[in-house]
Amino acid sequence: MRSRVYALAVLCGLLAAPVSASATVVAKISLSAQRVDVSVGGSPAYSWPVSTARRGYVTPTGQFRAQRTARMWYSRKYDMSPMPYSVFFHGGYAIHGTNYVRSLGRPASHGCIRLAPGNAAKFYALVRTYGLSNARVIITR
Repeated sequence: MRSRVYALAVLCGLLAAPVSASATVVAKISLSAQRVDVSVGGSPAYSWPVSTARRGYVTPTGQFRAQRTARMWYSRKYDMSPMPYSVFFHGGYAIHGTNYVRSLGRPASHGCIRLAPGNAAKFYALVRTYGLSNARVIITR
């Protein structure tokens, strides 16, 4: 009886359906489009403008696993610049929020992937929910 009530609650939208342990969060970043497409469990979830490396700097390309998160990080390399909702994926490179939202959609960073603060918070929450081992970052030209 309990399982029927639970199933009915899920179908009616009163409870979230259980999340598969193998569900993944994938951020696919296109350097040429300056855009990230985020999928959860293989289904498209979000598509946002980003800023990646400006001239003279590099955003690495390839496939990476999320390595660590930080609710708020300050870049020791770049004058303690704030990096809210950071998801680090390759050494000091991260997907994180920025206050320079007017620059989104074009190269403007030192190499990190910048998002609007609200979007960075959503991505950060997804990675924290599903776990680092289930988060991937794919960066293409």
